[in-house]
Amino acid sequence: MAASSKDDALVESVLWSAADLDKRVAELGRAISGDFEGLPIAVLGIATGAFMFTADLVRYISEPHLVDFVRIQSYGNSTVSSGVATISTDCKLDLKDKHVIVVEDIIDTGVTLSKLVPHLESKGAASVSVCALLDKKARRKVELKLPTGGRFYAGYECPDGFVVGYGMDHAEQFRGLPYVGILKPEVYQ
Repeated sequence: MAASSKDDALVESVLWSAADLDKRVAELGRAISGDFEGLPIAVLGIATGAFMFTADLVRYISEPHLVDFVRIQSYGNSTVSSGVATISTDCKLDLKDKHVIVVEDIIDTGVTLSKLVPHLESKGAASVSVCALLDKKARRKVELKLPTGGRFYAGYECPDGFVVGYGMDHAEQFRGLPYVGILKPEVYQ
């Protein structure tokens, strides 16, 4: 996978290479498969940032599973959360009695998941778990609270920089980078 050299030039540093990501995603998929062996699983990616992560993750989940996406956001084109999460497109799957695995690109403030997890519970999910590629604890405003039976999986703890690549963006740019990197501040300031 090659990224645009124009995009590469705007990245200050690479945090995790494509090879690093593939290895970690495989580990997460195997962990989910083991933890939910024999159970009905619904993988629910958060669009648009988690689309690459979700696609790669489901390839490593060996248990049968359903896949869908939900669109919920609190950023828009800004670099900081508005503090209010809005579900603009709900999933189409029947989640009743399914073990839902929410796939998130990055947990930053926690606002998105604080809205989404109770929403999924209200749909009759047997459990709601979260698998986040990046966990940016430095910016957390709302702690993640999972219902009974829910599990938390994190790929990496993320430093407090503006990250892009592997589906994550700034103003809809940089999603196609095959790695996760920190964007140069002059790009977004």
